[in-house]
Amino acid sequence: MLATTPAHSLRYVVPTRSWLHRFRCSSSSSLAPLPSSHFAAEEKTSDASEKKTAPYYPKRGQTVELVCESLGFKGKGICKVDGTGFVVMCDRALPGERFLGRVTRRKGSYAEVTKIETITPHRDLVEAPCEYASYCGGCKTQNLSYEAQIRAKEEQVYELIRHVGKFSDNNPSFEIVLKPIVACDIQFHYRNKMEFSFGPQRWLPIEMLHEREDGPENFALGLHAPGFFDKVLNVDKCLLQSEPGNMVLAAVQECWRDPQLSLSPYNARSHAGFLKHLMLRTGRNVETGSQELMVNFVTSSYKPELLKPLVDRISSIPQVVSIMNNINSSVGNTSVGEKEYTLFGKDTIAEVLRGLTFQISANSFFQTNTHQAEVLYKLIEECAGLKGDGSEVVLDLFCGTGTIGLTLARRAKHVYGYEVVPQAITDANKNAQINGIENATFIQGDLNKIGEDFGSNFPKPDIVISDPNRPGMHMKLIKFLLKLKSPRIIYVSCNPATCARDLDYLCHGVEEKNIKGCYRLMSVQPVDMFPHTPHIECVCLLELS
Repeated sequence: MLATTPAHSLRYVVPTRSWLHRFRCSSSSSLAPLPSSHFAAEEKTSDASEKKTAPYYPKRGQTVELVCESLGFKGKGICKVDGTGFVVMCDRALPGERFLGRVTRRKGSYAEVTKIETITPHRDLVEAPCEYASYCGGCKTQNLSYEAQIRAKEEQVYELIRHVGKFSDNNPSFEIVLKPIVACDIQFHYRNKMEFSFGPQRWLPIEMLHEREDGPENFALGLHAPGFFDKVLNVDKCLLQSEPGNMVLAAVQECWRDPQLSLSPYNARSHAGFLKHLMLRTGRNVETGSQELMVNFVTSSYKPELLKPLVDRISSIPQVVSIMNNINSSVGNTSVGEKEYTLFGKDTIAEVLRGLTFQISANSFFQTNTHQAEVLYKLIEECAGLKGDGSEVVLDLFCGTGTIGLTLARRAKHVYGYEVVPQAITDANKNAQINGIENATFIQGDLNKIGEDFGSNFPKPDIVISDPNRPGMHMKLIKFLLKLKSPRIIYVSCNPATCARDLDYLCHGVEEKNIKGCYRLMSVQPVDMFPHTPHIECVCLLELS
């Protein structure tokens, strides 16, 4: 159900999104692979030429000429085989690009291809400033103008809300509900956390394989090549992290391969080696506002004497105030260690968000883009619409380290936060104490496994904040929320596809499970938290109907 707008108000609405008008006038459009039933429905309204080409199905290994029409899930290009209506997904294909692709697999109503050769470049072409942009999986759209990037993200949210969420764009209020995307003012050096991996053999593209060397010179420190857990693209500088972070990365790159240091990179296949990851976190000095850096070496064992030459070198960089060593002795290649040691300076750094101070440890969760997190949390506060008289109760689901709940606690009666990660709950309580907030309670618990008694240890909330990870909310939690009937839900999502699905459940119900929806969708606000990547954040407001 969509929120309705009085007829007399509509004359003041000036459409500013030409792409939205084009979609509404178009007989068919798609930004993500949709169920075959949807394509069947689309076929009924397509013209005669579309019907003639509908039976076309490319075979695996076949080379086809394609035109990319838009961007979809994970930033993949949504393409059509030239002269047909058959939909194909291709990584690193951008809107307007005509190219040759080889079919790698077919999935029912669509196929996936690998790009072989570009025939005509894409629209809104710009030169990527990063030398690794063609190979690194982190910034797939650097060579697409930023205006085109956010336009594509906005279109993707629109399509998912329409198709997956089942909200009709024929409703006059649809254009009012779906807000224009909030762009990010800072497109580079915005990440406050980067994790680089060590590897025994650097990954090289085919055209550079002749440059491969033997011995330590072939060791890699950088980012995993897309699709490979054991291959590392050597990176000397990353344009997404802070300048002090790049200073540390350069200092480590200059010396860690020296045979005299006896430092060996971890081999993800043989499980031998010492150095696993280099994690860099940027915060700021609360008093001066200057940048502070935490360096975390993740190793397979505790051998501080081996790290000492690196510690001595990077501790001379003025912004480095903390050097940590996480020990991960398991065969897994995660950056979280079983034990943690402080090799230099303090064991936490600080960051300020919405006027609150947060202590960040090596393994703490914290919004990766501090600048845009300010924008995101302000939007959440506006959606919450707290009266400010201290009369309202807030339920903060998937609360993490308590950042959202604590920013609302100043105007609420009490905040109750739930999170599955024990360390996050510890950090949330610590952050509440640092900021002198006493009206917040944080509880460790798995929201995917709630029982019938969930909700018995807190009063009925006036506002529910739900900020799930990419899979979205479990059906048990959705049933609980529909039964709870809180007046207002703010759904914060990092995955617009599962967000649209959950909005459908909360507003329209689930007929096959005899579940009735009871909310109206008031607004959907896309936010670009991570320029040059396919990731999209959304803040959605629902009110009890």
